[in-house]
Amino acid sequence: MTFTALVFLALAMSTDAFAAAIAKGAALRTPTFPQALRIGLLFGCIETITPVLGWALGSLAADAIRQWDHWIAFALLLGLGGRMIWLSFQDDDEEEEQGGSQNLLVLVLTAVATSIDAAAVGVGLAFVDVSIVRAALSIGVATTTMVTIGVLLGRRLGAVVGRNAERIGGVVLVLVGTTILIEHLSA
Repeated sequence: MTFTALVFLALAMSTDAFAAAIAKGAALRTPTFPQALRIGLLFGCIETITPVLGWALGSLAADAIRQWDHWIAFALLLGLGGRMIWLSFQDDDEEEEQGGSQNLLVLVLTAVATSIDAAAVGVGLAFVDVSIVRAALSIGVATTTMVTIGVLLGRRLGAVVGRNAERIGGVVLVLVGTTILIEHLSA
């Protein structure tokens, strides 16, 4: 996987967390940088761990399906990207109702929920030639940065930008999956 593809993957993986961070930031009266950074680090740590867990599970089956690996990575990224795009057009009534709660449990559960796609991407990465450490750290750093920014911008930007960010992230995942497929088919 090229450096550019890795950067786009990391940014795509952080967009749903960014959208959640905007909602969290909107719920805070005036979020401070230390508050935003703590929330960003929480999301970033969880988002770093989940692709490694997915990769470990995918690695167990890698030898058995090596000839289909690029198709599996493509299908996973296409499915996740498509799901992100689809969800970006759905109503977020439940998320808005919980927006005012800033306790640690709610933040952890939100971080885990937004990192499930990173675990699935980790499964897909087990089938391609990529350093999972580099990929996981890239995803974690991107998520920490995006969530910190999202919390700080939440009051001003609102849900519209969050939905657009998730939509763009979905498109990027589809493009990364397509790039992986093209690279393997042309090799």
